Amino acid sequence: MNTIFIQIASYRDPQLVPTLEDLLDKADNPQNLHICIAHQFSEEDEWDVISEELQQKCRFTIIPIPYKEAQGACWARNQIQQKYDGEDYTLQLDSHHRFVEGWDTELIQMFKGLQEEGWDKPLITSYIPSFDPSNDPQSRVNTPWGMAFDRIIPEGAVFFLPYYMENNDKPKRGRFYSAHFAFTLGQFCKEVPHDPNYYFHGEEISIAVRAYTWGYDIFHPHKVIAWHEYTRKGRTKQWDDDATWVDRNNKSHQRNRYLLGVDGETADIEWGEYGFGPIRTLQDWEEEMGIRFSNRSFQLSIRENGEPKKSDEPFNTVFRHPIEFTFDRLTHDDYDWFAVIYEDKNGVALHRRDEQNVTILNQPHITIWEEYTGPKPHKWIVWPYSKSKGWVDKIEGFI
Repeated sequence: MNTIFIQIASYRDPQLVPTLEDLLDKADNPQNLHICIAHQFSEEDEWDVISEELQQKCRFTIIPIPYKEAQGACWARNQIQQKYDGEDYTLQLDSHHRFVEGWDTELIQMFKGLQEEGWDKPLITSYIPSFDPSNDPQSRVNTPWGMAFDRIIPEGAVFFLPYYMENNDKPKRGRFYSAHFAFTLGQFCKEVPHDPNYYFHGEEISIAVRAYTWGYDIFHPHKVIAWHEYTRKGRTKQWDDDATWVDRNNKSHQRNRYLLGVDGETADIEWGEYGFGPIRTLQDWEEEMGIRFSNRSFQLSIRENGEPKKSDEPFNTVFRHPIEFTFDRLTHDDYDWFAVIYEDKNGVALHRRDEQNVTILNQPHITIWEEYTGPKPHKWIVWPYSKSKGWVDKIEGFI
């Protein structure tokens, strides 16, 4: 039957109903879909109603969650996965998408084609191309996107960026997982369930590694299957309504560091179904994907977006971080140049770069992306030099 379990975690999203309508209208076989929605709603949002007429088009399971009881994206996704009912495949989405005609047939054919090539458990996922509901369909990007390594953030999670994936005649093997578009075997819901103890950050890199240890191999689709809204315009986010979200997110970062061993951190935690699988190891993932968590290092070639492979290339500890501050922290108007410095906990300089382009400082909000090869610093310093006063007050921030 090629049944598909559709997972959608929606939080007070005005795009949920249009997403469902387009999902069903564009499917070749809507009768084979089981759509499960973690419907995090407010009674004030009169537009956030899934009509009976719409629910007649396929099998629906709706989990009603008053928005004040919501506990974050990973918790909501875990609630959905508990409703998995043995469907052949699963597709995890966000609640703000549009779809190509026959998207279900395209994904199943793509999946089966990969299996015919010898990949037992393909996981088709990516940051898919963008669209803007206020200018649709004109705004749709019609080139497939892959997922590129951006950096390891100070908290230890890996951040990714999309890149254009042109001139590919088949799916491209990748390293990274997108929670807003992921298609694979339905059993994924049981083997690699979302950890409800995560809040938001760390979700995608932890799933990528855990899936690999269960024998899944990530592929980015070579065709546009759907579009995703990235703008978040007009949408209330869970963290807008939850005063405790920062604490939740900090605990999520800590749990992620323990799971992946970031900076060598460990904890006596019974991971159970939220840990690693029996087929491959975390170390296998690191060697094949080119990232090591224990010392935040990576092989520089992964920035070229090549397919994963084990190699003898050295791992480099490269730290990249946005130094951010506002213009009101600058007290002079005749700067000649400034130094950008990273220090360790003992005040020892790990890195210094002198910047002559002082126009960088002439903005209301200043962001300086600074990268160097070395361990994670404790503090950043921007130290301006004034033509009339010489060295003036340092601008500092902790990492």
